Amino acid sequence: MVENPRAQVSKRRQTRVLQIAGVSIGGDNPVSVQSMTNTETADLKATLAQLKRLKKVGCELARVAVNTQPALVAMPELCRRSPLPIIADIQFDWRMAVGALEAGVAGLRLNPGNLRQPEQIKAVVAEALPRKIPIRVGVNAGSLEQKFLRQHGGPTAEAMVESALSEIGLLEDLGFDLIKVSLKSSDVIETIRAYRLLAPKVDYPFHLGITEAGTRLRGAVTSALGLGILLEQGIGDTLRVSLSAPPEDEVRVGWMILSGLGLRQRGVQVIACPTCARAEFDVVKTAEAVERKLAGLEKPLRIAVMGCIVNGPGEARVSDLAAVGTKKGAQIYIRGKKVKVVSFRETAPALARLALEWK
Repeated sequence: MVENPRAQVSKRRQTRVLQIAGVSIGGDNPVSVQSMTNTETADLKATLAQLKRLKKVGCELARVAVNTQPALVAMPELCRRSPLPIIADIQFDWRMAVGALEAGVAGLRLNPGNLRQPEQIKAVVAEALPRKIPIRVGVNAGSLEQKFLRQHGGPTAEAMVESALSEIGLLEDLGFDLIKVSLKSSDVIETIRAYRLLAPKVDYPFHLGITEAGTRLRGAVTSALGLGILLEQGIGDTLRVSLSAPPEDEVRVGWMILSGLGLRQRGVQVIACPTCARAEFDVVKTAEAVERKLAGLEKPLRIAVMGCIVNGPGEARVSDLAAVGTKKGAQIYIRGKKVKVVSFRETAPALARLALEWK
């Protein structure tokens, strides 16, 4: 990509490093992007198809719900054929966790609010420890234990942290330390406070997320706020953007957050002006067409789609590819240099073609 100097985020919080089927979490390793399938886990065809789509857009770890006996029966085949490491999401029934471990999952998520009995945790650890399978202590504000809610007057950051420390203590007492932690709330501020409070108390990697974040637009905004603030402060080792939308969108937004902070780059970053009466062509339609045509491209490219010559040439100079609207057509830039003019109809195809040919 064209060099674009920017301020660096704060120094990364140092943690232990976990291995999840070859994906390194924590330490100085890149912040990884996760999602969760929304198909019926027992439907192997649909679930595998969604996992393939997730991998195509950059997902690195995938969580699946193991909540029924048919889902558990499907797990061995799903783990064997999945293009991504599979993390089993367990709620309420410890036997599902044991069965998922036997099926070959790469990780577990346990919710301390819904799986509370020490003897049940002990049974899960007995299976996870010899297999060296990490466990995420996945605290959720919506399912905190009543004792923490009463003690703290509601699902506060302090209540979430105490729940996490309680579960971590149970695991550590059993000799288990392959742990990562999440503290998720639909309240952005409480989520940020919770991670900040826990950060100096443990050295385990953090999984970031704003839970029940909302629909595609609202969820993307709230996730970008919460995750962006934490990541800028050096907090966070893996993330999931929770959206009431296709999980592929979760992955795209996750990468946009990382890209916006300069932490990682993957795929095409389309820069487009907000449009106004000066725009010489349909910027929105063209930018969306470029994104759609290049959705599967892995190489990191910055492409600017600008409606006029006010800010267009400036954005073009710091982009790999650009189109700038003029009275005579769209000026095409490559590596900051104007190379030709094309018709507005040809703008999106021209940019897509140049991106696919990029070396």
